[in-house]
Amino acid sequence: MFESCGETKRFMNPRPVGDEPYVPTVLEHRANIYTHGLFVLPSVLALSLLVQLSQTSQHIWISWIYGLALILLFTFSTAFHITSYMGNTGRLMRFCHLGDRAIIYVVIAASYTPWMVLKEHDMRDIIWLTWLATVLCVFYQFSFHDRFAWLEIILYLALGICPAIFLTEMPDKEGVTEVAVSGVIIISGIVFFKADGVVPFAHAIWHCFVSAAAGYHYFAVIKYLYQAKVFFEASHEGTPPEHLNL
Repeated sequence: MFESCGETKRFMNPRPVGDEPYVPTVLEHRANIYTHGLFVLPSVLALSLLVQLSQTSQHIWISWIYGLALILLFTFSTAFHITSYMGNTGRLMRFCHLGDRAIIYVVIAASYTPWMVLKEHDMRDIIWLTWLATVLCVFYQFSFHDRFAWLEIILYLALGICPAIFLTEMPDKEGVTEVAVSGVIIISGIVFFKADGVVPFAHAIWHCFVSAAAGYHYFAVIKYLYQAKVFFEASHEGTPPEHLNL
């Protein structure tokens, strides 16, 4: 695909040897920043919409947990890639890098929380177990960052798949298919997560999978848990629900 060494170095650097981190090209750095930086503001607007669609106190605090997790996901990712692009190798970049990896666990738990709380079934034990596992995973991330790279992926997969098994036991199956599809999207992108130096712009492609999965999951949440169908139907008729301040 890339015939000259100059073109290869422009779009992709050689794969690192041993435990050395991959060094992106200038174009890869920029792609890494843009592919998540463009979603920081939309994630803020997504939180705002969740709050406006909230009809109960439960909806409101779930909105903040889920919405803030999405904001932090894109913010930490963008901050890390900006500091990396600027050549910062000190504490700031390390903090952003740890935050970038750790927030993924938080987003997974926060994404399941609306389904476990707002659906009419008792999953309180599963919620606590999910968040306890999240805390332990975050502690692992800050304690053993990049020491066991494949264990990190296994933890992401375990935390992402295990709660989904319990969702399939809900009497009301609305939204479960969408949750599964968003999971398949992000799992499909994992191959690019570890393909730096093999596939040009691999990490930026991974970002695209993350963004697509997050967006698809978000619309499932507002559709099935925040009665967005009622909102959109009313908006189409020109009479938005009274609880919305649009």
